[in-house]
Amino acid sequence: MREPAVNTSVSEISESPEENPEETPLETPDETASEPAEITFDEQFYPARPKALRPIARRRQFFAARPSLEFDGLNSTYVDWLRNQSMLGDANTMARQLSGQASMWQNSYARPNPRAAVERSPVWFTAYPLSFITKDGQSFLSALGDPELWDAFSKIGIRGLHTGPVKLAGGIRGWSQTPSVDGHFDRISMAIDPAFGTEEEFRQMCEVANEHGGTIIDDIVPGHTGKGADFRLAEMNFRDYPGIYHMVDIPEEDWHLLPDVPEGEDSVNISPAAEEALQKAGYIIGRLQRVIFYEPGVKETNWSATKPIIDTTGKTRRWVYLHYFKSGQPSINWLDPTFAGMRLVVGDALHSLLDLGTGALRLDANGFLGVEKSAEEEPGWSEGHPLSEAANQLIGSMIRKVGGFSFQELNLTIDDIKAQSESGPDLSYDFITRPAYHYAFVTGDTEFLRLTLRLSMEIGVDQASLVHALQNHDELTYELLHFAAGHRDDVFELGGEELTGAEVAEKVQETLRERLTGENGPYNALFTTNGIACTTVSFIMAALGIKDQDAITPEQEAQVLDAHVLLSMYNALQPGVFALSGWDLTGITALDRETVKELTSQGDTRWINRGAHDLMGTSPDAKTSLAGMARARSLYGSLPEQLKDSRSYARRLQQILTVREESGIATSTLLDVPDVSNRGLLVLVNQLAGGALQVTVLNFSDQDIAGSIQSGHLVPGASVHDLFSGDNVGQVDDLHSFYLELPAFQGTALLLKDPVVEEESAE
Repeated sequence: MREPAVNTSVSEISESPEENPEETPLETPDETASEPAEITFDEQFYPARPKALRPIARRRQFFAARPSLEFDGLNSTYVDWLRNQSMLGDANTMARQLSGQASMWQNSYARPNPRAAVERSPVWFTAYPLSFITKDGQSFLSALGDPELWDAFSKIGIRGLHTGPVKLAGGIRGWSQTPSVDGHFDRISMAIDPAFGTEEEFRQMCEVANEHGGTIIDDIVPGHTGKGADFRLAEMNFRDYPGIYHMVDIPEEDWHLLPDVPEGEDSVNISPAAEEALQKAGYIIGRLQRVIFYEPGVKETNWSATKPIIDTTGKTRRWVYLHYFKSGQPSINWLDPTFAGMRLVVGDALHSLLDLGTGALRLDANGFLGVEKSAEEEPGWSEGHPLSEAANQLIGSMIRKVGGFSFQELNLTIDDIKAQSESGPDLSYDFITRPAYHYAFVTGDTEFLRLTLRLSMEIGVDQASLVHALQNHDELTYELLHFAAGHRDDVFELGGEELTGAEVAEKVQETLRERLTGENGPYNALFTTNGIACTTVSFIMAALGIKDQDAITPEQEAQVLDAHVLLSMYNALQPGVFALSGWDLTGITALDRETVKELTSQGDTRWINRGAHDLMGTSPDAKTSLAGMARARSLYGSLPEQLKDSRSYARRLQQILTVREESGIATSTLLDVPDVSNRGLLVLVNQLAGGALQVTVLNFSDQDIAGSIQSGHLVPGASVHDLFSGDNVGQVDDLHSFYLELPAFQGTALLLKDPVVEEESAE
């Protein structure tokens, strides 16, 4: 597998028609093919009725043209340069090497297997390349493959490493590469970005992880690419490349419907009025269910228009293309006749698994893979679409077919997460209870958390299929789409009131906004309408009423540590994967906004929660990461320092993960989330693989609590053993309950031993 260099360096690859059958002589498409079709009277009343088939495709035609020196389709040298860097070209090469091989049929792939994935990798470290401080002269990938790091991970109990996106991202203008607009999630190549290391270092990291019983988890992005070689070739109408994207060719006679592109830009976001006009003209499906990352004057719709571009036939074209996220992230079309987008994504996945050597993949933005016109005056169907389910099944099945597993970061309703999980990825990010446990800590009341856990059980989501996480690279997400969108009119009981789903979402969001930002948390920030930019530590500080993170006292630091351990226990002492980041392991505070003002200038406040950190303490004097991210304050210190201190976060986490591993909590089944005697308590009743009951009890309040733990699943007469101390702490009475005391911000894991089994064991 070749690795093209950045900017002007070109890797020479010979692509013959036999190796890439779609690389046929250029076609001249019919210029009338993209004219808008008239909407008939019947279609206005029955928008779902399919149109009659009409001639819209033509056989191949040939032409000859003189080359130019411009960055357009007439410059054959430029087109070839783009082809040599394209992801679709690499995908074709990968496919030809794997097709017809017996190894492609050795693994089951039809259905997700979450418990097998959890058993293989139950605890993950989620890295973020831009924020990782390394030794002087050491690359990010080399640092992640350091045996000393994996020795520390092994001691703590971490067995998986999610690298974050490390392949080339951003865009191409002329002969130059432009930087990423979204933290390297705007992928433009299968090649490793030299800023993070080399392919050989990536493979070495996989080998070191394997020697320590670990798994490397890479990323693919099924929803979009960046504006790289594939998009530039698509703009030039080059062969299959327009089929990768949701892009529509607008005839010149209707360019008056498009906005002018500012000087120096290659596209511009269209206004809601232009969106409506283009929809009425029959070109696009119009507005969608929501505008993600909405920003006045920056992104008011999900569509952008390109500047005029000369294609490979010499014709000048303008396109309108879909982007759910930023304008530099054109959305992939999963139902185009060329299936070019599908081929690109699957090829990228196979490259990571079978060339680089990863064991699993994260699917980013995989809930937005289908769009469809809805009834008149209604937004287009773009979330929870069956095409997303079908595409996810294809991706998940392909990954399982070659022996890997996958997880999705899908922020939709619980119903959608359940539907996407039935045949797609093996695991899903826990967007179900993540905002709820934050709300529980802020309020000292677990009622909403218990509500979300019960809803998840009722709908049929297996907790073992979820990735329960502390901080990641994104904001503290509180969109609560289950309540705010899918079930906005349903009635729920919360705080003694009957509230609609929309009212529940607003109550939770407003509480978090008020308690965590503004004068109560001036170091945190709102992130558009999605949530709050903060680290786990800065979230805890704001919830505890600490208004100056730079003046925190030793007593307050101890309280923050206790709270951090509590939140770790919530995520770890239940079925599923437990994930945490370097920001958690080192106790990172939020960056001062002035430090990253250039990065946040367009409204992306998440950069304040992405401060650089030195996990292994290898560069104590470094002010920034290798990528230039400013170093943030660490409350806990490096892992080697913490592993020498039994009271440190890392050592306390080690105790939690030891209990989790030895008892088998990760692959257990959640049976009950019972009512509690104190609103600050949370009780989870889990059934272990061998049939024994395990009970997790957590105190989310700042007060000591003493009370009864009750559930119909508890067997009277069973003895209650503390898995941390090994002590017998009680017995289940005839009311299926037992008594327990818990200090503020503390928790425990308990094992119930059946009295009959104990008597038989004693005999």
